[in-house]
Amino acid sequence: MIARSRAIRAAYSVRRGVAAICTILLFGLASSFGAPDGLARDVDSGQVTAYLRGVPVTVYTYRPKGCSDPALLFIFHGIGRKASSYQKSARSLADERCMIVFAPLLDKENFPVWRYQLGGIIRDGKVIPREEWAVWVVADLVTWARLEERRLNAPYYLFGHSAGGQFLSRVAAFSLPKDATRIVIANPSTYVLPSTDERAPYGLGGVFSPAEAESQLRAYLQLPITIYLGEDDTGDENLSQSTAAKRQGSNRLERGERAFEMASSIAKAKGWDFRWRMVKAPDIGHSAGGMLRADEALAAFNASEPEPAH
Repeated sequence: MIARSRAIRAAYSVRRGVAAICTILLFGLASSFGAPDGLARDVDSGQVTAYLRGVPVTVYTYRPKGCSDPALLFIFHGIGRKASSYQKSARSLADERCMIVFAPLLDKENFPVWRYQLGGIIRDGKVIPREEWAVWVVADLVTWARLEERRLNAPYYLFGHSAGGQFLSRVAAFSLPKDATRIVIANPSTYVLPSTDERAPYGLGGVFSPAEAESQLRAYLQLPITIYLGEDDTGDENLSQSTAAKRQGSNRLERGERAFEMASSIAKAKGWDFRWRMVKAPDIGHSAGGMLRADEALAAFNASEPEPAH
């Protein structure tokens, strides 16, 4: 009995030691996320260079004044890669909701279309190794920002518009950021449909085993996702016209409505929890600034659970 008690105490001490070491190591990771000699920072412009897995990423930041306990807001730009303008467009929302803005510039060289809009899941028709998927960069950014703020448990929100919305759809479906407070997918050309038959990157098919795919689909539908649509976003400029994209609808508004209704119907049929919501901004077309500054943005980012779907 005494020997058993000693063994338990010894095991507990080991666990405590491991936990302490992990905490130290986690703070030590800051050097791997920042520049070799620390974070390269330009305070006046709100610009930081983060090194993520050895790749330099410029991040435009904004910190509201008089905000003592801010959440973190990550903004993913559209096809024009104008991260700085997205940061500026998010300022009023950040002021209203007390959020620090981080708007990374994911450049064309390191994040071409197949890695950005389509998440880096498929290349030349083949599934690439999971550890190489581009969607993991979001987890890296969240870790980096939490370390930068010295707040390892800071709540965070994700927002992507247009190409950034396409990216976030793949991030949600394939990396499942379950600790995000809300994931706002705004006006993308395409979604990851909640389907195990539709092949990736437009569905979950062809990536997982049948059992894994079902589990992934269920987890996807349980994420706190907002499909945020401009009611006037019915044009076709830069709209993906691939065969898989056309199956989702004839414009961005239709595609968003279809993705949401499909998700809602599947969750209801299977008796699964469903945490998605759909919010529409009237009189707004394909405009990131318009979506971020619209009154409906507050509803899109609302952290409370949506009403049960009927």
